[in-house]
Amino acid sequence: MLRRDFLLRLAALAASPAVAGACASDKPLTVGIHPWPGYEPLYLARAFGWLADGVQLREGHAAGASVAALQAGEIDAAALTLDEVLAVRASGVALTVVLVFDSSVGADMVMARPSIRTLADIAGRRIAVERGAVGEVVLQKLLEAAGLEEADVTVLDIAPDRQLDAWRAGEVDLAIGYEPTSSLLGREGARRLFDSRQFPGVIFDVLAVRSERLSSRRDAIEALLVGHFRALAHLRVNREDALRRIAAWRGLSFDEMERSFAGLNLPDAAGNLSFLDMTGARGILPAARALNVLMLRTGRLKVADELSGLIDPSFLPRNGEAQ
Repeated sequence: MLRRDFLLRLAALAASPAVAGACASDKPLTVGIHPWPGYEPLYLARAFGWLADGVQLREGHAAGASVAALQAGEIDAAALTLDEVLAVRASGVALTVVLVFDSSVGADMVMARPSIRTLADIAGRRIAVERGAVGEVVLQKLLEAAGLEEADVTVLDIAPDRQLDAWRAGEVDLAIGYEPTSSLLGREGARRLFDSRQFPGVIFDVLAVRSERLSSRRDAIEALLVGHFRALAHLRVNREDALRRIAAWRGLSFDEMERSFAGLNLPDAAGNLSFLDMTGARGILPAARALNVLMLRTGRLKVADELSGLIDPSFLPRNGEAQ
């Protein structure tokens, strides 16, 4: 065989899907992540060396960084809320949920100036919220509970990592966010006015993977989930040790860190199987349908997501692998 013919055949082989997938699998599985209590088991897993060599966390300050990286094709997966997953899917990036980190039952909250005592008091006030993220869901639920429209308040697009500075500068009256920002605002005199306990079963934090990379990155995804559940078990069995470690890198006290987890349900592998129910009778699929309605009404979605390929529970560890 002529050398030129051999090289042409080799180039064609390298371009084939099978080999392209193999090459892709040689790279680390890159996961976008930002500070949030429900994602802390992944940080713990990294700290203890429980993340596989083929997994890399790409840290940002807020969800927007992970969304942008997904849309740019720079990362394989991201820790996001379910509504953020639907928004990214609507932008043309197919995502599949393989893990539920948590469901929020109080962890997403509205912090208010002390003078704001009731929901009626928010009329005419300035509200900080990260546009295009889970804060939008909390904002709409807040306005519904107060019997107000968005035109009745001033909404400022300020991500949680910038809310403390805006609060200190006197630029906002209320801030929609989560820990660790909420505790830091509490130190400045803010009080909790409203939270996700008022609308349970809507906000889920999940691991979403670019759908076209599921098959080529299966081993790395499975290893990541094993590391997550191992760290989650440590958080449950050795809670004080885990919370003190997390509090140290978040700049919070132990009590503040403990309170931040009080509003979260952190499902284990068995709980995840329930949340990722393929029949759609329970778990995140009903929540996604409800979010479709809300996001269509607020303009975050132009058309409803048909939810095809939204979940895949096959990556969850079984037979004690998560222990």
